[in-house]
Amino acid sequence: MTPEEHLEKIELYGRGFDLLTAALAEIPKEAWQFKPELTEWSVHEIIIHIADSEANAALRARMLAVEPGGTIMGYNQDIWANELNYHGQNPEDALQVIKYARLTTYNWLKTLSEETFTHAVKHPEYDEPYTFEMWLEIYSGHIPGHIEQIKNNIKFWREQK
Repeated sequence: MTPEEHLEKIELYGRGFDLLTAALAEIPKEAWQFKPELTEWSVHEIIIHIADSEANAALRARMLAVEPGGTIMGYNQDIWANELNYHGQNPEDALQVIKYARLTTYNWLKTLSEETFTHAVKHPEYDEPYTFEMWLEIYSGHIPGHIEQIKNNIKFWREQK
């Protein structure tokens, strides 16, 4: 990526929370528990997942910046959703985690040197080195990807009403 592309991705990353809350504002609360399939997540579960993911992402980014060559933690998101009882967790609290993990990380990302984007660590889910650029690509698109998932859920919910 070029420095300009880094800045574009950082700005998209920084808009993630606002994009999410705008999408959620369009969804009736009674639809938040709906699951299109038994193995798929509800809007409620997606929100909790994003909070867990954003907390992990914030730590991963910092690890990449200050400890290149190290190893970061992987996790099985489906096991987390089941074992951590995502439906029993408060989505409003999760939204606060998302908001502040994004805000603090976004502000920090804007201060990084271009050289930092070349840093890499070992990630248990990847054979190749996991670079800061990979992290930025993944997490700048993380919330927008889940917004699409949420929109699909609501489409199926409306069809079944």
